[in-house]
Amino acid sequence: MSDATLHATSQDPDDFVVQIADQVESFIVAVTEVAKGDEPDSAVPFLLLEVSQLLLAGGRLGAHEDIVPDERYEPDLGPEPDVDDLRERLAVMLEPIDVYSEVFDPYEPRKAPVACRISDDLADVITDLRHGMAHYRAGRTTEALWWWQFSYFSNWGSTTSAALRALQSLVAHVRLNQPLDDLNGLDTDQDLGEEVLAEEAGRVMAEEIGGPLGIRSST
Repeated sequence: MSDATLHATSQDPDDFVVQIADQVESFIVAVTEVAKGDEPDSAVPFLLLEVSQLLLAGGRLGAHEDIVPDERYEPDLGPEPDVDDLRERLAVMLEPIDVYSEVFDPYEPRKAPVACRISDDLADVITDLRHGMAHYRAGRTTEALWWWQFSYFSNWGSTTSAALRALQSLVAHVRLNQPLDDLNGLDTDQDLGEEVLAEEAGRVMAEEIGGPLGIRSST
């Protein structure tokens, strides 16, 4: 199945795999466009929308019965497409608010938060989604569904959820005229506990990032 036949009329739009593939492709295309930086003023609200929509697909995959691939071993897809350029473009555009803190597993008691990056999250999610899309375009629809479901549970579901919380929190801080904790100096290669995070966090007014990121405070 080539790109030209990805949405062929012979495919039933009501098929589960077609619907999931449509949502996956929409997310990949949308984030890739945002990363170009042509419309930075609307980047954060648009990413919030796209991440929310992708999680609907993830929820459907999570609620679906276990999908079993047709073949015992996954066919070789060749080298994975490079996402470094996408990651770097997002990091530059989101620089004021790229780093955030997240509790990796909410069911682990007293687990210290870890530093994450929205740019890393989105690039990693796209890597997972593209892998499944390669199977889908090759006509291995069951393999594609299996991969998307498996990687949803093992990686991109939690990663996307964390990014959604960060984006939603950012929008809420600005819309509610609440100061935003500044995580400048915090990085993802640091193993920091909650007390250190509190010491690192300064105060920065939401207006300083609201304008460049296309979010306006309510009046």
